[in-house]
Amino acid sequence: MSIADNIRMVKDRISSAAKRAGRDPASVRLVVVTKTIDPGRIKEAVDAGAAILGENRVQEAKEKIEKLGPIASWHLIGHLQANKAKYAVKLFDLIHSVDSLELAAEIDKQAAKIGKVQNVLVEVNIAGEASKAGMAVKKAPALVREIARHRNISIQGLMTIPPFPERPDDSRPYFCVLRELAETIAGENIPNATMKELSMGMSGDFEVAIEEGATMVRVGTSIFGERV
Repeated sequence: MSIADNIRMVKDRISSAAKRAGRDPASVRLVVVTKTIDPGRIKEAVDAGAAILGENRVQEAKEKIEKLGPIASWHLIGHLQANKAKYAVKLFDLIHSVDSLELAAEIDKQAAKIGKVQNVLVEVNIAGEASKAGMAVKKAPALVREIARHRNISIQGLMTIPPFPERPDDSRPYFCVLRELAETIAGENIPNATMKELSMGMSGDFEVAIEEGATMVRVGTSIFGERV
């Protein structure tokens, strides 16, 4: 199947999952993950309707954006080192992976230099996996409160990456925790923290994520195939 066929199939699955959950399919956006994908195939995806492109590494994204230009909205979905923040605020509309006050402070500093309010998500490591970034669930509300004090950052919601699932439904408990955490934080009415976005779900479990409230799903393999 072509990239266009795969995007159409993924969008159909997103729509069906949303309807099963009694949600408007338009409330869920597809982030097409372009890690390791060459610019030609990325352009093909955009021509087929990809509106948001998700990159894992700043340098790789920088090279692609310089070549392709603003053909879509670019999101950073991978871990961000503080020393790359000055590039990230220039390249990305949304950073999904803010997980410390130190990183947030650097993003705020660099965004202020270019007169930008940087939209971010706070990454939560729900399973407590040592191999993954993200804030612990219990510490997340306090982190959101502290990050929200920064004038050049706008917190849009939360992101998580659960353990790799053997079955899609294995991810459901983690998605439930993120949704409930977002509801708890939203109940605090923290200025500058809307909690309107939940970035969760990938190729193996995005339909379950939508059933549990995802507003953005990050899909690459189901569109481009397995990465080498």
